[in-house]
Amino acid sequence: MAYGISRRALGGSVVAGLGTFGILRFARGEAPIKLRCSLDTAPSHVRNVSIVDYLKKVEAATGGKVTGEVFHSGQLYADLNVGKALLQGQVDMAAPGAWTQTGIVPDCDFCQLPVFYGQKIDVTHHAADGKAGAHVAQQIERKLRVRILGPWIDLGFQNWYTTKKPIHTLADLKGLKIRSPGGAGISWRIAFIGGIPNTTAWPNVPLALSQGTFDGFVSTNESCASAKLWEAGVRYSYQDHQYVGMYMPMISQAAWGKIPADIQKQMVDLWAANIGTYRANAYASQEQARKTMADNGVTFVDPSEQVLADTRKAMQGDVATLIKDAKLSPEVVKLSEDSVNGNA
Repeated sequence: MAYGISRRALGGSVVAGLGTFGILRFARGEAPIKLRCSLDTAPSHVRNVSIVDYLKKVEAATGGKVTGEVFHSGQLYADLNVGKALLQGQVDMAAPGAWTQTGIVPDCDFCQLPVFYGQKIDVTHHAADGKAGAHVAQQIERKLRVRILGPWIDLGFQNWYTTKKPIHTLADLKGLKIRSPGGAGISWRIAFIGGIPNTTAWPNVPLALSQGTFDGFVSTNESCASAKLWEAGVRYSYQDHQYVGMYMPMISQAAWGKIPADIQKQMVDLWAANIGTYRANAYASQEQARKTMADNGVTFVDPSEQVLADTRKAMQGDVATLIKDAKLSPEVVKLSEDSVNGNA
């Protein structure tokens, strides 16, 4: 199911009425609609840069009828809490990581399925932009009463990073304490390779690494580079591209309903026109981060396509455990596998 204004009528005549009301408001010279957006990452983060750019484009395209105000670095809410804030009307817009919303919609973890392990980024895009992503979006929209603007923003590939032990194969991770950002999918993967899952909040990771609280962790090149984790002892990385972290851009239905229908369409079209650039910027940011880490003494190992395929097959043999642990629905599993196998 493609994203777009036609994907959800939003109440048909109700929205039409709201649109007419909005046009009359602007005709009377009333104040513009301001969207207060909560992000829990820093202003320099690729997600923040993308959202700020988008809102500037919206303001320009609408002649100032819709404006945005972005609150960075968790000034308002952490991603884990922003869904409730949207639902309660305490904030108008957010773009939380899909992995932070699994407590609300477990299917947000669909990209953790083994079929995506070690695959090209386009494989995840095809599923997220297609029926699997639409299935997740419909659940999020219904439960949080939000409007998802369209395709999701990339964070990037998640990989393994260690301090003292070089990682040439997954077998080298066996027995190590591995920090996870949370979620059943990553914990399952750590257990699958014989590691010991450890949950430590990201702000505490540098100190925990330097103190030897854990031996390695799962993250992205950009996250590691921005935190300068080589200073905390990171020396090795196994780049198996476990899955692609993605952010879901959403606006509360309360705020969306105040926007005239023609401007709603403008906003959806603007997002569609720019998401390719935002994803390309995220990819470039991850590549530059890898170079920065290499320049600071981090050694990278890139497994071959055959090794990745063999690992993917082995993980698929235990997919039932992941589905149970992550509480994934049969629908999202089928839609994901159909997407990867070219059946959707």
